[in-house]
Amino acid sequence: MFYILYPFIWLVTWLPLRVLYVFSDIFYLIIYYIIPYRKKLVRANLKNSFPEKTDDEISKIEKKFYRFFCDTFIETLYILHMSEAEMKRRFDVGNIQMIKDYYAQGKSVMIMTAHYGNWEWGSSFSLGLPVENPVYNIYKRLSNKAFGDLMNDLRSRFGGRSVEMKELLRKMVNLRSEGKLVSFAMISDQRPRKRTIHYWTRFLNQDAPVFVGTEQLAKKFDYPVIYIHINRVKRGYYHCEYFPIADEPLKTGEFEITEKYIRILEQKIKEEPAYWLWTHKRWNHKKS
Repeated sequence: MFYILYPFIWLVTWLPLRVLYVFSDIFYLIIYYIIPYRKKLVRANLKNSFPEKTDDEISKIEKKFYRFFCDTFIETLYILHMSEAEMKRRFDVGNIQMIKDYYAQGKSVMIMTAHYGNWEWGSSFSLGLPVENPVYNIYKRLSNKAFGDLMNDLRSRFGGRSVEMKELLRKMVNLRSEGKLVSFAMISDQRPRKRTIHYWTRFLNQDAPVFVGTEQLAKKFDYPVIYIHINRVKRGYYHCEYFPIADEPLKTGEFEITEKYIRILEQKIKEEPAYWLWTHKRWNHKKS
């Protein structure tokens, strides 16, 4: 099916983004009103996360989220033909000097991100960095190889690199032995597999297991950690905000890095909830 659709996607995405947003508006009507996509899950996630909000408030957030969800899908495919100049105009990498300062100190960097704003456009971070110091985007292999290959191609269009999660440790060891300074970007708000849960916290009014891999690797290699939050400015435009998490990770307590990240992300979601990925089955695991 993907091979049948790909030529159509490749052709359509030559259209200007303002035209593609018409498709986004149509998709919104379909997946919200006609063939609801995970609507019960989204509503349950929102109600559990914001018990203080009325049904009307929840409904407004829900509709705004689905509109943004469709925009994100269109914007991600648009990367196929997006120019570097347009990406720089639409995606402001913000205070990327923070990463350069760490490079100047001879340190590679661990970047924590989230499914907030357009995280796929976040693969363009490397545009603001020296060519020899790119950002490696950490990904988990998808079951559909063709679609997975497409996503990796999109993520590498603007100088970023991709490394599969299972190969990450080896890649980090090799890059350090070669004396190369890079950044490793990990989307850290996903739900870990049940057998790999090492830490639970309260996240958006609910018990939630969280990934601790970034913290573990930061301490293993003594790499500083920052959280980059992708704010949506308006349709098709984003701005990145930087939060230092750990300058010296070896001096932090157990799960301190993970907890600090979660608290910042939680606050940002509360400020503007519609731009987080509510279709995710984030709270399926229950704390015993």
